[in-house]
Amino acid sequence: MSHSTTKPLLFALAGAAVAGLLAGRGVPRIAPRPAKKQRRHSRRPVCRVVVVGAGFGGLAVASRLVGRPGIHLTVIDAHNHHLFQPLLYQVATAALSPGDIASPVRSILPESPSLHVMMARVTGVDTGAQHVLCGGQAVPYDQLIIATGSQPSYFGHADWAELAPSLKTLDDALGLRQQILHVFEQASAAIPADRGRLLTFVLIGGGPTGVEMAGSIAELARDVLARDFNLPGAQARIMLVEAGPRVLSAFTPDLSDYAAAALRTMGVEIRTGTSVTGIEPGTVHLGDQAVAAATVIWTAGTEATPVAKWLGVAPAHGGRVAVGPDLRIPGHPEVAVIGDAALALGSDGKPLPGLAPVAKQQGSFVARTILRRLHGRRAPGAFMYRDYGALATIGRNKAVAEFGAVHVTGFPAWITWAVAHIFFLIGFRNRVMVSAQWAFAYLTHERGNRLLIGREARS
Repeated sequence: MSHSTTKPLLFALAGAAVAGLLAGRGVPRIAPRPAKKQRRHSRRPVCRVVVVGAGFGGLAVASRLVGRPGIHLTVIDAHNHHLFQPLLYQVATAALSPGDIASPVRSILPESPSLHVMMARVTGVDTGAQHVLCGGQAVPYDQLIIATGSQPSYFGHADWAELAPSLKTLDDALGLRQQILHVFEQASAAIPADRGRLLTFVLIGGGPTGVEMAGSIAELARDVLARDFNLPGAQARIMLVEAGPRVLSAFTPDLSDYAAAALRTMGVEIRTGTSVTGIEPGTVHLGDQAVAAATVIWTAGTEATPVAKWLGVAPAHGGRVAVGPDLRIPGHPEVAVIGDAALALGSDGKPLPGLAPVAKQQGSFVARTILRRLHGRRAPGAFMYRDYGALATIGRNKAVAEFGAVHVTGFPAWITWAVAHIFFLIGFRNRVMVSAQWAFAYLTHERGNRLLIGREARS
């Protein structure tokens, strides 16, 4: 790329980043509204609200209820941090560090004497006694919101999880980063006959995560193998396997076709209409074909966390909990399930997708419902999701954006994707760090998080 081309692109990226920094809120750290001084013997009983899960939906609820008069808020999560999962693949491919996309829950929510944050793993819910069970501890509630998201689904092949790790947590991302960088090191010292297997990466699942991960690995291999190991990036074989007829099936066919063509120009091999029939150490079976690969990554299906089991209800499709128009479960108006764990229907009668905007809007809706009922006002009625569009990136200057009938590809879609993700990052520091690292990487093709940290990798 010539200097005359790079300069305006860099200015555009920097300008967009600044716009995102100034405008972005995400789930902001907001100061609690000052409560009016209560009399010592207040007539209003305290409503004990428990939020399980500190993802997008859970924080949307908590940020609107914290510090409110008459509410005691408890937030429970198995981790002490909120994770911006849409950028998790960039940690796995050494573009960002973990601290750039994660923030401690206690630092996001403002201090309040009526707020309690717990790092605990929920094991069940006693809906009769209205207790959330965390091992041997029972947390009472008057209103319960469950927003625990989803987990990988291996479609009945749980033994594949160890051989084909997924990408849902920081530990997953760091493990994959270790694996990818480790095979680069091994390939540099291996005989040519072994390099093919070491530099073969198979990604199973052609959704947004699979597409973004495949493109990022392709760029990492192209830049790092040539510069650090004197190996041509073309020696890396990145294979994206999708059982359906096309990648990015949630997008329109024209955008799927663009994504597939863009990936192919980056050297990614796409196998659509192909099912995985087996995974063994170092080998993936695609029908009758065996592919030798040192790295296999699961980016396919997900299922809800075991919320249905906790609540003692029959699980719906994907293990989710069927909820009513108000996002409550039948027979228990004090319990709401939102986000990926809920099977909620849109205005067209179809299930809402498991996306962050859905969870955030549902969280705001549930919080409004609680506040209105607390003040003796009518609940807002049925939840209505407002679809603002969908974005997916493929690589440098390559992305797709769908805003209803408006479809955008290439650099305009890529810069829109970048601004949107900076906008929704939590915390000013994270926005600054991500913007700076993206600008630096755009100018230099450099990834500064290529650190091996001592974990054992597969080979």
